[in-house]
Order: sequence, then structure tokens, then C-alpha cells
Amino acid sequence: MNLGVTEPPPEPGSRKPAAVANLAIAFVLLVCALFIIVDLVQLGVARREQLSDSTVALTNVARAVQRHADDTIKSADVSLIGMVKLVENEGYTPSGREQLASLMGQSATALGQVHAYFAFDEYGRSVIDSTPLYAQLDVSGREYFQFHRDHATRDAYVGPLIKSNTTNTWVITVSRRVNHEDGSFAGVVLAALDLEYFRKFYDTFDVGKKGVIFLGTNAGTTLVRRPLYEKYVGRSMADLPMYRDHIAQNAAGLMTMKSVVDGEVRLTAYEHLQYYPLFIFVALSHDEVLAGWVSDTIMHACGIGILVLTLAFIGWRLVRQIKLRAQTEISLRETRDSLNELNATLQRLALEDGLTGLANRRHFDLALQEELSRATRNASSLALILIDVDRFKQYNDLYGHAAGDECLRQIGRAVKAVPRRSGDLAARYGGEELAVLLPGTDVATALQIAEELRGKIAALNIPHAGNPIGNVTVSAGIDALTPVRAGDMPETLIRQADLALYQAKNQGRNRVCAATEPA
Repeated sequence: MNLGVTEPPPEPGSRKPAAVANLAIAFVLLVCALFIIVDLVQLGVARREQLSDSTVALTNVARAVQRHADDTIKSADVSLIGMVKLVENEGYTPSGREQLASLMGQSATALGQVHAYFAFDEYGRSVIDSTPLYAQLDVSGREYFQFHRDHATRDAYVGPLIKSNTTNTWVITVSRRVNHEDGSFAGVVLAALDLEYFRKFYDTFDVGKKGVIFLGTNAGTTLVRRPLYEKYVGRSMADLPMYRDHIAQNAAGLMTMKSVVDGEVRLTAYEHLQYYPLFIFVALSHDEVLAGWVSDTIMHACGIGILVLTLAFIGWRLVRQIKLRAQTEISLRETRDSLNELNATLQRLALEDGLTGLANRRHFDLALQEELSRATRNASSLALILIDVDRFKQYNDLYGHAAGDECLRQIGRAVKAVPRRSGDLAARYGGEELAVLLPGTDVATALQIAEELRGKIAALNIPHAGNPIGNVTVSAGIDALTPVRAGDMPETLIRQADLALYQAKNQGRNRVCAATEPA
């Protein structure tokens, strides 16, 4: 924005100095107010986007945890069906016991989530189990045994979290009823699922220091909670608002609620299991979700404060010069030139990415529109390369964001080092994604340039333990409009290059793919 005077200075005496000074003060205040308002709007948009992105990620984690719980319990349940059939056919004869012991051992070995299998007779006495620590047990007081004894259903029953009598470890019980030939109750076969199996899986998700992953029964009883607190094991949450008003009423959903346990406000996604009477929910701390936005807000506030102070200082200088009527024309010209120079600097900074030194997204968008118009007039071609750093999130997780920034700087320098014509443009498209715009270039030439870029970046040998190849690599997608025709849109070129990039990712990464075959 140009703050200089664009009209000839007034004739001496044509305006009162006080009136001109007041106009200048009002103008500076208006500009400061506009900067503040625009920045507040941008911060509000950024906050909504941060919450939206976190909600999408939270839903995906909840779906993954729900699918894992369903599959984990189902595989153990399927093995129980075979054991029930064996017991009902063979009974607990020596031959039947031998076959059942063999089947239990094979299933326990094959299924990592199963801590042990057990078989109990109609009185709750242990008959056989898959552990080397066999002991005579009486489980007639256990909830799962009483359920099967009192209900004729043949469906699986998922019981509460308990401590195994034989190993003193926490397990989740999945059990099925065994019947006599006349349909009367003959006992129970049970799979004890190791809590450690669930904990290890839940620990693979980054839900922050205050995040929660929860598995419970549809009746509201706690089975697994990460982080695990033994005081919550078997505890009912049926009377809590989040369960009563949301989880018990819907198959899946999202909510933001204050925890009655620790008072933390969390974003929560929940889903019921498809095959079993259980549900899961995953919760992220609202404060942790917005931590990055808060730090950005502080930085923005400091920047705006400096800018407002700068503008206030310039305004003060301008008013002072107006009041010094002897050099009004010279002062106005100097102020105009100074502001023009400031505008040029701001314009240059606005079009450059501060981290990589490449053009920023705004510069790229302007250049793409301009080159597309030029190519349409000249009936020439226009190519685009989209480059994405492979497994960059894992890189940040392993080495930290400071190392991630340095990685992007090195990649930016590598992109700059590849010879290009003066009309070509390399830009940071967003995050770890770069874009190279190539006017007058077909797909074949763009492929060569992209392969050269990929090789240059791989040759940097930046260590990356999270990438199978051992160092940082990139994938690239290419498309070209050959020639550009009237009606071609920038979004078309970007979308096609992005699809090619997606294809490169799906084919194993560290490669270049084109949306169309080169001529």
C-alpha cells in the first residue's frame, strides 16, 4: 500500500496546516486500524482451519482405533467358535482335551493379542487353558460366566477389564457359551486379550500429552484408557454427560466437552464397533490443538505492533514536517519516496518465502495466471512440476521442526541450483510441497527437469530414519498444457499435476510421474 502523497502539494496558504495535519493523522490511524482488522480476520480464519484440520485427523484416528478393536476381537472370537464346536462334539474326553489344548496353543501363537485361552465347565471350574501356569480355578463368580449361565444366547460376550488369576495381568475377556446336547449350559470357553497389546497400539498415535484414547462397553463400563489409570478400570461412565447425551444416543459423532475427570476441554470423536457391543473415543486437548495457533498469534501481534509503531512514527514525522511549513514540498517528496521504497520492500517480501528463499504461494498464483494468459495468446505450452518431500511428518517427528526447516532450506537451495530459464519460477507451494512453473515446456522436457531435481535432492543425503531408503527423497507429479487453449484454467493444470504426484506416492515415492504420456 502506497502511503505517499500522490497529488501535487497544495499551494502555500491554500490549506491551513492544522487541517492538513489532522487529515494525515486520520489517514495513519485508518491504515493502522485496517492492518489490525485484516490480521484479526486472518487469525480467525487460521483458528477455524486449525480446528477443522484437527477434527479431520481426530476422526481418522478414531476410525482406525475402532477398526483395530473390531478386528482384534473378531479374530479372537472366530477362534472361540472353533473351540466351542470341538468341545460340544468331543466333550472333555482325553481325546477332546488333547485336541482342545492343541487348538488353544496354535491359536494363542497365531494371535498376538491373545494372552491365553481357557475352558470352564458348567460349575465354573477350569478344565484346560493354554498357559504353562495351569491352576485349578473357580470362575463361577465372574461376570462373563454368570452371563452365559443365565442367558441362552450363543453370541460372544465381551466382559470388563480384569486381572488374570494365573498371571496377574490385565486382560479383556471374550467368551462364548458351551451347551450340552439338550441345549443346557455346559460351560464357557474364553479368550483373554492382553491389555498391553491395545496399549502398544494406542501408543503409536500422537494425541498429545493430554489426549485420551478410550475403549468401553456400550453399557458405559471402562475397558481400556490411555493413559492407563487403574482407578478407572471397570468404572462406569453411564451417568457422565458425554456418554449419556452423545455416545449412548449415536453410532458416531464429534463433540467438544469439558472433562469431569481433570477439567480439560477436549475435542472428542467417538464410534461404536460394528460387530461387538463396544465403543471407542479419541480426544485431543483443545489447548494443545490450538498451541501452534496461539504462538502464531503472538508472533502476528508483535509484527502488527511493530508495523503500527512504524506507521505511527512515520505519521508523526509527516505531521511534524507539515507544521514546519518552510520545507513542506521537500518533506512531502521525501516521505513519498520513503514510503514507495517501503512498499517495494514489502511487495518483495510478500512474494518470497522466508524459509526457503523461493517464491511464495501468492507469487506462484500470480505467475501461474500471468503465464497461462501469455501462453493462451501465443498458443504455446505451459508445464508444472509439483514436488513433495516423502514422509516429511515422520522427519519432523524424529528430528524436530528446526531440523525440518533446515531440510526444506537445503531442498530449496537444490531447486535453485538446477539451471532454468529466466521465465521459469520455483515456489514453495505449501508445507513441504514445492512447485516449478515452466513456460514453453512440454511434458518430456518437464520430466527431464523433474528427474534432475529429484536426483539433486536425493544426492543431498539428508539422513531420514523414517524413510525406507535412509535419507530424504521427494516425489514429483507433472502435467503440461500443450498448447494452452482458451478456457484452460490454472486449477486444471494444478489438479492434473497433483494427481500425478499422488500416483508417484502410491507407486512407492522417490519417483516422478506425469499426468499425460510425453509425446
